[in-house]
Order: sequence, then C-alpha cells, then structure tokens
Amino acid sequence: MMDNMSVITMFTLSGLSGTASYRVTLFALTLLYYCVIWLVNVTIVVTIIVDKTLHGPMYIFLCNLCINGLYGTAGFYPKFLHDLLSSTHSISVPGCYLQGFVLHSSACADFSLLALMAYDRYTAICRPLVYHSVMTKQRVCIYVFTAWFISFYLLFMSTITTATSRLCGSHIPKIYCVNWLISNLACSASVARVVITAFNYTFYFCHVVFIVWSYFYLVKTCQTSKENKQKFMQTCMPHLFSLAVVVVSLLFDLLYMRFGSKDLSQNVQNFLAMEFLLIPPFINPLIYGVRLTQLRKRIVHLIFCKEPVLRLKS
Repeated sequence: MMDNMSVITMFTLSGLSGTASYRVTLFALTLLYYCVIWLVNVTIVVTIIVDKTLHGPMYIFLCNLCINGLYGTAGFYPKFLHDLLSSTHSISVPGCYLQGFVLHSSACADFSLLALMAYDRYTAICRPLVYHSVMTKQRVCIYVFTAWFISFYLLFMSTITTATSRLCGSHIPKIYCVNWLISNLACSASVARVVITAFNYTFYFCHVVFIVWSYFYLVKTCQTSKENKQKFMQTCMPHLFSLAVVVVSLLFDLLYMRFGSKDLSQNVQNFLAMEFLLIPPFINPLIYGVRLTQLRKRIVHLIFCKEPVLRLKS
C-alpha cells in the first residue's frame, strides 16, 4: 500500500469559488480592514510600551492581547488576500499545518490572557491590600510567559499528532486550515490525537469557567461599595465584553464545524468561519481604547502631541 504522506503535498481549500464577480472589491475591503486591525492594535501596543505610567499589570496584559490579535490575523489575512486574486486555492501541507497552529494557538492565548485579566481585576477589587504584593512585575512576566508557552505547547503537541498521521485526502472544506479538519483526512484514528484534543478543549473551557466565576464574585463585591462599582464599570466591563466577543465568535465557528448545514449559502459559511478573525482583533483594542480613561488620554496625547494630560490611576 502506497504511503499517502509521500503523495499529498498540497491541500485544496474551498469557499471562494463563488466570489469571482466581486473578488477585486472583496480584496480591497479586506486589505483595508486588515490595515485598520493593524492600526488600532499597534496604537494600543505602542502607547503602552512608550508610556511608563501604563506599565501596570492590566495594561501589560492588554498589550499582549493586542499583540496576539496581530499574531492570529497574520496567520489568515495574507493567505486569504492572496487567494482572492488567485484562480486556484491551495496551500502546501507544511503551510497548512503552520496556519492551523497559528490560528489555534492565537485563540487559546486569547482565553489565557483574558483569564489573567480577570484574575488581575479580581485581585485589585476583592483583595486590594495584597494586590501589589501579588501582581509584582516579576510575577506578571511569569504569568504572561506561561500563558503564551502553554498555548504554544498544547497546540504544538496537537499539530504534531496530526502531522504524523497518514493522509487519505487533500481537500479541506474551508477557506483556511483547521487541525480538526486535517485530522478528518487521516486514514486511521489516533488515540493520542483524540486525547490531546479533548484535553485542550477541557483546559480552555476551564479558563472560561474561571473567568465567569471571577466576574460573578466581582459583581457581588462591587455592590457593597460605590467606589468598587465605578471601578468595575470602567475596567471590568471591557474585559467582559471582550470575553463575550471571543467566546461567541469561536462558538459559532466550532458549532458550524461540528453541526454545520450545507443548506447555508457559501457567503454565510465563510462569515461563520471568519468571525473570530474579523471581530475580536478589531473590537478588543477599540473597546479598551475608549473605556479606559488613562489609556484613551495617552493615545490622544501620542497622536496629536498635545500637552501632557492629567495622569489618572487605573
């Protein structure tokens, strides 16, 4: 029996076959949107890095969240823009594994960073007396490194178990590569792949549970103090909104992959597949830039070079 791994060198992608009539327009709009994503995220990142008054834990976590947004979209938009101007939609096997790794690890890092931001707000509001001893610069660096490392490690293991499987197909019914769809092309099931995938889903589901629990406890605590309630509305509401956007976007994509209906139009299918790459990378920096007073004032100062504004405590 021929080893199919030596035969299959390219994957074909579906989803853009019906866009020929407006492909150039879609390319221009996508390129513009991608530039806007870079603009809003880089603005947040540069502002936080340049301004030393924003080097607190909350802003460091936010900076990493924006960097992760740029990292995740870099795994999708360049290839998607290329496919819009190409008559054939294919990707090399190593390129497909790389794209799947980048997109999945970015989604996982989102949950890890949002969990850190929830823990930061929980400590700041519910345990203010120990906040500065718990959230030291050294610990914040360790937290951030751990969040990135675990996301990369878990997805690396998942990608390796998928890449070592023998493939019996080369068509991926999506506009980008997904590890789960690649694993469906394997000639035989792998226990290691199933176990690792189940562990990853459980691990990050626990992240969501922790975030929901922490904010539930925060809401109860803030009801007893007007000052805490004001702090919650200013600094915690953006976190909750970001969590809702990320969870809903990924949930739509996961549910569609598992239970998707072929009766849906191709455009609707593409939107469901792209939602977590369209909305969170744009909305997250926007909502934080608007809601966080100190960050908003520093951005205005950085862009328009106005006189230094009053530095408020976060």
